[in-house]
Amino acid sequence: MEKEGSVSDEEHEETGQADMDSDNCEDEEMEEEEGGNKVYLPDVTLKEGEKLVCDESAYIFYHQAQTGAPCLSFDIIPDKLGDKREEFPLTFYIVCGTQAERTHANNVIVMKMSNLQKTTKDSGENSDESESDDEDDKPELESAMMKHTGGVNRIRTTVIGDKHVAASWSETGKVHIWDLTRPLQAVNDSSVMATYTRTGASPPPVYTFPGHQAEGFAMDWSTTTLGKLVTGDCNKNIHLWTPKDGGTWHVDQRPYSAHSASVEDIQWSPNEENVFASCSVDKSIRIWDARAAPHKACMLTVEEAHQRDVNVISWNRHEPFIVSGGDDGILRIWDLRQFQHGKAVAVFKHHTAPITSVEWNPTDASVFAASGSDNQITLWDLAVEKDSESAGSSKDEEPDVPPQLLFIHQGQKDIKEVHWHPQIPGMMTSTAHSGFDIFRTISV
Repeated sequence: MEKEGSVSDEEHEETGQADMDSDNCEDEEMEEEEGGNKVYLPDVTLKEGEKLVCDESAYIFYHQAQTGAPCLSFDIIPDKLGDKREEFPLTFYIVCGTQAERTHANNVIVMKMSNLQKTTKDSGENSDESESDDEDDKPELESAMMKHTGGVNRIRTTVIGDKHVAASWSETGKVHIWDLTRPLQAVNDSSVMATYTRTGASPPPVYTFPGHQAEGFAMDWSTTTLGKLVTGDCNKNIHLWTPKDGGTWHVDQRPYSAHSASVEDIQWSPNEENVFASCSVDKSIRIWDARAAPHKACMLTVEEAHQRDVNVISWNRHEPFIVSGGDDGILRIWDLRQFQHGKAVAVFKHHTAPITSVEWNPTDASVFAASGSDNQITLWDLAVEKDSESAGSSKDEEPDVPPQLLFIHQGQKDIKEVHWHPQIPGMMTSTAHSGFDIFRTISV
């Protein structure tokens, strides 16, 4: 539903403006015309007289944002507003990249989302008072654009010194580095924004690497060596970037090329500064040591990690685990202490289409999120075990899902990425063709 005063998709594509809605909860629960509610599972066919309604009590907050052209990749921008913050209203920042139909109409967009209120009403709250405060409680969004040649396949951000930078993979086969200083100033200061908009400011990339022979998707910034980057392309090659003085990079022209097909995702180790992992269309997951020459750097390999393409991986910050998701719709957990044996320590089959994103919770080592082309976002907790007392319960009493599955979020179409906010506990943001969802569930 379009908000009052919003612009059409065509106008959005040219201006990059965006809208936010709050408490627009999507389908979560089945309601029968007669009788009570029951839990809805995505593979359930609705019976006559049944309809889907959202269980708003399952969310602490739930907001939505739309841009004109879809932004199918984004990253959370770290801020100085504090860690572990839970006091409302909330403010956070993201950087995203568009995939517009017209190549010249693409942008890197820095967005500030603020005044995000709790959408679950406390018990006993006066409904008349809450309705009168609705105008004050509307979320706000500011955005500043930088023109990007070609659609943005993937974008990732980091902090180098006191500067926020982002790397973007273009569909043209080039990787760009962006200084986010000016657009961040614009979204934080209305006078700067007025100048930024009036002059049509669009800072160009500060560095571009054209050395990949094809477009790609895989990229990750190191968290142990600031400014260090790896990028992987659809021609199976991975290049290592090392920061240099003066805000430039040395990109090793010798590729890491042990994969036999497109490199889909890359993750640096959170604690070993020279170690990274990659996954590929060739079904494998590989562990690399960047200290070795590229042709000798692949140290560990699981050749048949999935039955089909391995799309995404995430490296746990606290435990020696990697979670992977593939075109087979399966999620696998790999213990790096047993990686050489080639057997996952846990396998979860719930999604009915390719997995598009996985990410461990930044503070809870047993929790991760996944998204799929089946329009689901799922939350999982490895610490949960099947309750022996409920093992004999009838199927009518308990949904037939893995006990580790905590929550299913729906409502978006063609979900591409999901990320936790590292400074706001439990907060998640996801992007899809239908826009952004920002939410926190009661489960995490």
